[in-house]
Amino acid sequence: MFKKLDILILKAFIGPFLAALTISTFVLTMQFFWLYIDDLVGKGLDFLTILQLIGLVSVSTFTTALPLALLFSSIMTFGNLGESFELIAIKAAGIPLIRFMRPLFIFTIFLAGVAFLFANNIIPVTQMKLTSLKYEIIVSKPALDIKEGVFYDKIDGYVIKLGKKEANDSVIRNIVIFEKKFNLQDNMIVAEWGVMRVSKDKRFLEFILYNGWRYQERGLKNTTETEFSRLNFKEYKKVFNLSSFQTNKMNDNIYDPKMLSIRQLSSAIDSLKNTDSIFGKKMIREVIPYLKFMSYKDSAQLFAALPKSKPISKFNEIVPDSVAAPVIEAIGYQFSSILNNITTIRDNYTENERARAYHAIEWHRKFTLSIACVVLFLIGAPLGSIIRKGGLGMPLVLAIVFFVIFFLLNNFREKFAKSGEWTVYKGMWFSSALLIPVGLFLTYKAMRDSQLFNQEFYYRLLQPIKVTLRKYFKK
Repeated sequence: MFKKLDILILKAFIGPFLAALTISTFVLTMQFFWLYIDDLVGKGLDFLTILQLIGLVSVSTFTTALPLALLFSSIMTFGNLGESFELIAIKAAGIPLIRFMRPLFIFTIFLAGVAFLFANNIIPVTQMKLTSLKYEIIVSKPALDIKEGVFYDKIDGYVIKLGKKEANDSVIRNIVIFEKKFNLQDNMIVAEWGVMRVSKDKRFLEFILYNGWRYQERGLKNTTETEFSRLNFKEYKKVFNLSSFQTNKMNDNIYDPKMLSIRQLSSAIDSLKNTDSIFGKKMIREVIPYLKFMSYKDSAQLFAALPKSKPISKFNEIVPDSVAAPVIEAIGYQFSSILNNITTIRDNYTENERARAYHAIEWHRKFTLSIACVVLFLIGAPLGSIIRKGGLGMPLVLAIVFFVIFFLLNNFREKFAKSGEWTVYKGMWFSSALLIPVGLFLTYKAMRDSQLFNQEFYYRLLQPIKVTLRKYFKK
């Protein structure tokens, strides 16, 4: 049962926590919009779509904002209690630090459970809806996705380069269009200026081009007997089918392990593990047939009774010059085939291992984000009781410092895990394993009224060292 002391601490904690959670969510949401500002500006989005986008982004950032909010609010709460001498009064009453940390620790465990349920059940659905909405917005006006001075190849069969865009991106200048979907690669359209727009049914992207040239090459592929033609035009309409654009956009990003729950991730990891045997069978099927000597018995056993022959040092000793060239050509062909097959299998295996690592990372992330709530609380609560400073000054600075450390450690661990330099387990749990001892150390120091952040304490600590150095340099 909660006592009056527990209710007092919870009331002192809830206000800063809700404020910190709101601010953290807002900052992370703004970070998303900053990253995708180029894709969202000028789309003419209605209020409902904007509201839906903000809601989805806010929900998806909840599990990241929660540890930061717990860190800041715990520092602020215990700092306020220390600054108002309430901590001293509580300790004077014989109540240890662990006791008045207990209600907040229980509340943190509850929030960690909520974070796990969020990460496992709500975040996957949110990520799927957010990705779908994001690319629906981007595809709604694909013309805005084409940047100035950049070769754009998202439309199947074409590469587009625009020198400049004007008048709300509709008027374009210095247009170059390469056509890739023909046998020859020398078909090109060049125009001084034009108008870019999307058809009413959103299925086609139309270029109305003015004052340009169309270059074409006609003839058979891989021959020199081709015919070049150059056609001048005052006005030319080029239409692009956007179905391939939408397909490419969605296929590149629609599937993400973040959209899967624990059960789905486990199933995917097991499926990817089972593919190891497939690669082994594929190696046997596609490589071994070229190694014909492996199908024969060991020559040492087969010809054990035969007398020893003279060692062969030169190739032409066993192959006459008359057939050397075709034999060498055949050997080169066989070697090239083996090398290509092995390279293909290796690349596929590497991609499979990378996919398995990504799924495993997301599986562990469901738990590490929950544990991060407990870890950062264990740092924030004793840190606040040590500094005994309330308000937004020192607590905010310390919260930012430790969260930046936590954020950098998370980024490093994830990169090491994705690159294969560390195992996924080691990479994903590295930051928690490193910060838990820090939290326990700070708790230990807080229980003993540590002077960890007391300037006078460090002055007294360094004074003997100063005296010793002065004596040394006087000599």
